[in-house]
Amino acid sequence: MAMTSDPADKTPALPLEDNGLASTTPDQSPRKTGRSRLLLIPLLMLTLFTGAVIGMYFQPPGLKVFFRATGLEPGAGTNTPIAVAIQQVTTQQQVAVVSDGDVVALGRIIPRGDIISVATPSGAGDARIAEIRVAEGDEVEANEILAVLDNLPQLQSAISSAEATLRVRQATLTQTRASNRASLAEAQASLERAEATATAARADLARMTSLFERGVTTRAQFDQIVATATEAERDVERARATLSRYATGSETIQADIAVAEANLDAARADLARARQDLERAYVRAPDRGRVLDIKVRAGERPPSDGIIDLGDTSQMTVEAEVYQTMIGRVTIGDPVSVSAKALSQPLTGIVSAIGLKIGRQSITSDDPASNTDARVVDVIVVLDAASSEQARNLTNLEAIVRIDAGRSQ
Repeated sequence: MAMTSDPADKTPALPLEDNGLASTTPDQSPRKTGRSRLLLIPLLMLTLFTGAVIGMYFQPPGLKVFFRATGLEPGAGTNTPIAVAIQQVTTQQQVAVVSDGDVVALGRIIPRGDIISVATPSGAGDARIAEIRVAEGDEVEANEILAVLDNLPQLQSAISSAEATLRVRQATLTQTRASNRASLAEAQASLERAEATATAARADLARMTSLFERGVTTRAQFDQIVATATEAERDVERARATLSRYATGSETIQADIAVAEANLDAARADLARARQDLERAYVRAPDRGRVLDIKVRAGERPPSDGIIDLGDTSQMTVEAEVYQTMIGRVTIGDPVSVSAKALSQPLTGIVSAIGLKIGRQSITSDDPASNTDARVVDVIVVLDAASSEQARNLTNLEAIVRIDAGRSQ
């Protein structure tokens, strides 16, 4: 008897392949496939990273075309660019780099001896600017007046007063000397008169003595003559004492004249001080140079950092800040090339001086990522005549200084 079965219970037979997975059930195959795909993700990321690094470093032609077309720059998205050769000076924030044996540093163009900030005289107080006598670009000589302060009338008045006092002291000394001469003559005359009177009194006394001895005169008359003669002698002594007070070399005369002369010397000193104080009204050039900048106008109070900048632009120099680890390669006489965007062509010169101490960097670029705490040594470069003339109007221009280290021979 044939047995029948339900068609719904029939399952189609599946072919089996002998590939080592015959024991795998249908539920396990999709799970393992998903894990295999997950393993491809790290491999793909590693491949992309490696390609990016190689592309950024070697920059194949296709990548360069892409950057030129898009205007992008490698490493521009970070303050620390990558894949840039260290020998290549691309930004001015680098303090010193070695490139083909050269020492490269930041510098600034300055006049010989640097810029002089001329301040108001010491003791000018709260005086203001009354007049500016120069203009920017003027050539001035040493001790030339650059500006006048508003305390000039007051100081001139002090000189006038001191001169008047001096004249009074001179007149007093003249008067004292004339008075002493007159007193001396008067004392001399008094002495001569007293001596004459005493001579007459002594003659009268001699006659009266002879008469008194012969009994011709009385005792009272004799005593009167004796008293008169004695008084005449005392008048002579008094006149001599008075004359000694006015004689040359006496203490009294010398004291009177000494006082008058001391007052005269004091008046002369006051006048000299008043004339010296008059310089507080003038701002003078300390040395020969060119007016680079005028920081004030008439009526303004002078600033503490000076009112006028001067510089000897007849010879321009460059102050370069060389990194401390590179300074050992620089020697006096090394040839130097100075370049900047504002220069039509590089300037040339030689190293003339090397600083004696390590200091902090003061010349920096506008890049906020630039190093502002580098340890550097100042190196002064003297430009040749043609370069000096070209840089004459470029004081304080920031530039890149390339020193051919060790090639001064």
